[in-house]
Amino acid sequence: MDAVEAGQSFTVTRDGHQIGELIPLKRRRRFVPRAEFAAMSQGAPDISLETFRADQDATAAQETDDPYAR
Repeated sequence: MDAVEAGQSFTVTRDGHQIGELIPLKRRRRFVPRAEFAAMSQGAPDISLETFRADQDATAAQETDDPYAR
């Protein structure tokens, strides 16, 4: 398990036949430094806050269908 945690992968066999793989999970970074976020955001398109809010209001105003209503 230490080797898998360190990034190593293993093929699991039974009687010489491959039956699975033991691979490390991809870890997601939870924190992005401010400078990196600012650099990534520089290329983002401008958005209209009024249009964004109107889209949110339109979505929230929709009624959900009740699957049990007949």
